[in-house]
Amino acid sequence: MQPASPTRREFLQTTLSGVAGAAVAAAVAGSIMALGAGSPATAAAARRDPAAAKDGKLRVLILGGTGFLGPHLADICRARGHRVTLFNRGITEKRKGIPVEADDKLLGDRDPTKGDGLKALETGEWDAVIDTSGFYPRHVKASAELLSGRVGQYLFISTISVYAANDTPDADESAPLAKLEDETVEDMGPGGAYYGGLKALCEKAAEAAMPGRVANIRPGFIVGPGDPTDRFTYWPARVDKGGEVLCPGTPDDPVQVIDARDLAAFTVRLAERFHAGDKSAAGVFNATGPAAPLRWGAVLDACKAASPRGGEATLRYVPAAFLAERGVPPGVLPIWIPPEGELAGFHRRSVSKAVAAGLTFRPIGETVSDLLKWWPGELERRVRRTAELKAEAEAAGKPAPAGPDPSVPRAGIPPKREAELLKAWAEHEKAKP
Repeated sequence: MQPASPTRREFLQTTLSGVAGAAVAAAVAGSIMALGAGSPATAAAARRDPAAAKDGKLRVLILGGTGFLGPHLADICRARGHRVTLFNRGITEKRKGIPVEADDKLLGDRDPTKGDGLKALETGEWDAVIDTSGFYPRHVKASAELLSGRVGQYLFISTISVYAANDTPDADESAPLAKLEDETVEDMGPGGAYYGGLKALCEKAAEAAMPGRVANIRPGFIVGPGDPTDRFTYWPARVDKGGEVLCPGTPDDPVQVIDARDLAAFTVRLAERFHAGDKSAAGVFNATGPAAPLRWGAVLDACKAASPRGGEATLRYVPAAFLAERGVPPGVLPIWIPPEGELAGFHRRSVSKAVAAGLTFRPIGETVSDLLKWWPGELERRVRRTAELKAEAEAAGKPAPAGPDPSVPRAGIPPKREAELLKAWAEHEKAKP
């Protein structure tokens, strides 16, 4: 039986609305769940990095900076001696209850028509601006145009979802981009269907405002400590529980992910190189990985190896078609995508240009191990912070903020449903002639 091949729309509805850094914010908008700041290990790694800047410290402005990627960027910049300014609404830090270390913090809104808008950015000069929070082209256009005369380089965190199609393995940055019939739309559309097209327009807006000075960085699934989506984290956490683990697809299926700390380091390296006069540090870069092909089985084996209880887990691979027939389409069990048909190239984007420009990858085992160290404390923090926010709302006579159960992962399937599917698969295999 061949794995089911979902349509582009079906894929969008189950998976695509959270692939890259900006989509993380879309996926958790309005949620009371928050995430942890970058770890001390991030800063320590940057200090050991021989590529770290030694002279000419940069002034770096981060638009956003308090979500998932942002704290890692701030950590690495400060570890390399750069001065960091954050610009955001000040909402995420309050919700998280964890401050992000920065030299300066400016309050405002990406939408110039709301509140004070971009007023806080009307003065000041920076060597680089890193845009981690640009969803809509109108917002990116406003910030890029306002800063164009006072910033050296604009680094926009985009997504590999900008591409019009995912059917060609090893496609590079020259592949056609997604387009929208209505380029003024300012919502993500059904199942995130407008996400890629909007990001493509954001890239275009930044380049129009600062031609030749923009780096459009296109990550795939961003993973690692601090991830609020729990998509990748689901797997090491689930394997760590032991027992029979429902795994979609086959061990040989390709997978591409990027650790947020590696993405942050690459972004800062580009800013340093551009500031030093290397104009090749501008342009478009697919930033996912690793450089050598990574297989689904290797990811799950790394989860077993990193867990003290990994030896108690049995990986049970089940075809996508079997799961889809039982109401579990691709994306419900996260990260894995069937490598065929319209999605044959999704987990096989060429990253050779970014690698040549300095993108490096830590072993998948390190990412998994760090997640297992971070995860228990993160769950505890979510539960505690949810209770604190509820108490604050009650004291103010306001309704408690709505949100998911903070004590369970936000991705994957519940244990009871997993057990039902595993039982059905075992019966299916037993019934074979």
